[in-house]
Amino acid sequence: MWPLCLGALLIIAITHWVYRWRNPSCHGKLPPGSMGFPLLGETLQFFSPNTSSDIPPFIKKRMKRYGPIFKTNLVGRPVVVSTDPDLNYFIFQQEGQVFQSWYPDTFTEIFGRQNVGSLHGFMYKYLKNLVLNLFGPESLKKMLPEVEQTACRTLEKWSCEDSVDLKEATARMIFDLTAKKLISYDSTKSSENLRDNFVAFIQGLISFPLDVPGTAYHKCLQGRKRAMKMLKKMLQERREMQKKEQEDFFDYVIEELKKEGTVLTEAIALDLMFVLLFASFETTSLALTYATKVLSDHPLVLKQLQEEHEAILKRREDPNSGITWKEYKSMTYTFQFINETVRLANIVPGIFRKALREINFKGTYVICLFHSFIHSFHITKDSF
Repeated sequence: MWPLCLGALLIIAITHWVYRWRNPSCHGKLPPGSMGFPLLGETLQFFSPNTSSDIPPFIKKRMKRYGPIFKTNLVGRPVVVSTDPDLNYFIFQQEGQVFQSWYPDTFTEIFGRQNVGSLHGFMYKYLKNLVLNLFGPESLKKMLPEVEQTACRTLEKWSCEDSVDLKEATARMIFDLTAKKLISYDSTKSSENLRDNFVAFIQGLISFPLDVPGTAYHKCLQGRKRAMKMLKKMLQERREMQKKEQEDFFDYVIEELKKEGTVLTEAIALDLMFVLLFASFETTSLALTYATKVLSDHPLVLKQLQEEHEAILKRREDPNSGITWKEYKSMTYTFQFINETVRLANIVPGIFRKALREINFKGTYVICLFHSFIHSFHITKDSF
């Protein structure tokens, strides 16, 4: 008798738990959608790899079935996914008041618990200003000749090769340039290869968060661990050296750490360095590779770019001189092309935000104390 009662209670408890999982409590009507399997949600479908440069199949299928706003569950969290331009605009307008930046626990494990994307308010603004000191307009002006020389040397090298893996080659070029600017790192003079650790990190970045030896996620975490160990060692060595004339990001960090009452810690600084190195070479190399494909598929776009750049060359007094900041700022069509390429070739599938209170959207749906996922592609032609 007792076993039957216990079995019945267990079945009732599991049924109730599954029901609550699939129907989260909320004072209003939630967007349509599915919460997937208990515990897993729809995480496996979300992380499924795809080769399309279009909207990911996970988003596209659910948009077709549920519309531009739908609910789901990712990595154990209830999430409202939005491809609606009005809701997206509202979320960004209410940043810091109704919504705040949020990322899944797996994201903070990968990028560090003190990464800039997980910080809010004063600390976020502080780190932003710290980065702009090194990569603001004046610094970029000084970097322009170096970037041009690096690109020319790389193109000359490629011209002597039978074939080039464009994504890999551009990533290597940009990483070397960025690492030199940020931390004065020279791969030819170092006994350890910093970029190899970032490559291991990237290969498991968008993968199911299962930290078991042999999985892509585990390799990703190990790559980050080795890279952080190298960065920490380099920072310690720099602290023991005399300050050099040419400043890099390490120098800015060391000066900030020396200040009395500083809010910057070594852990925050190292997480920031890691994110900056990753963001600079991976996103840029992907955009350049995609841009090359677009130009090969659309000869008219290539022709317009050539015409703009040939016009700039004709206006030069010295045809052999390097590109100037004025010329760079005058490339109107080039900037339009770059912005559209970056929009489409985005390594980030979307942006996460957390609702701080329940929101009634257009009297139709209630956005509860959920986590919102804003798809990174803007897909509505009639808006903006």
